[in-house]
Amino acid sequence: MVGEKAPITAKLDRTLHALGFQYDLVSPERIAGHLKVTETCCQPFNVLNGGVSALMAESLASMGAYIASGFKRVAGVQLATNHLRAALLGDFLEADARPVHAGKTIQVWEVHIWKIDPSTAEKKTLVSTSRVTLLSNRQAPNDLKDYEQMIKSFAKL
Repeated sequence: MVGEKAPITAKLDRTLHALGFQYDLVSPERIAGHLKVTETCCQPFNVLNGGVSALMAESLASMGAYIASGFKRVAGVQLATNHLRAALLGDFLEADARPVHAGKTIQVWEVHIWKIDPSTAEKKTLVSTSRVTLLSNRQAPNDLKDYEQMIKSFAKL
């Protein structure tokens, strides 16, 4: 099943895909995905780079806000990330984004990144938590219609 999602992840988010991230669920109420921590994602100390956590948070929240707004153009205006525990080279991570407030103009999303046990898929340790505030009331450009259709075909709407 994971192999089937790789091509759609590449189309949904090229940057996260380049790091190995894969989307598992896309809906207006929740965006989720997973990542194996590789050397590409790490600082020289084989620890997940905090910028990767922030990138995952803003990307997932932006995707969710885009869908929840009825496919309006969104722009992040605030990102606050707390790094709570280290994720190391080889760890498996699960990211989960949910709206705190999905207004017509401003949306606030909370994103949690967990280290998971790959043998049981159970969440083990909260690695980071982020709050992302987005402006969500501008008309999306017409050239995003194909992107919108692709998301609609993948998302649980």
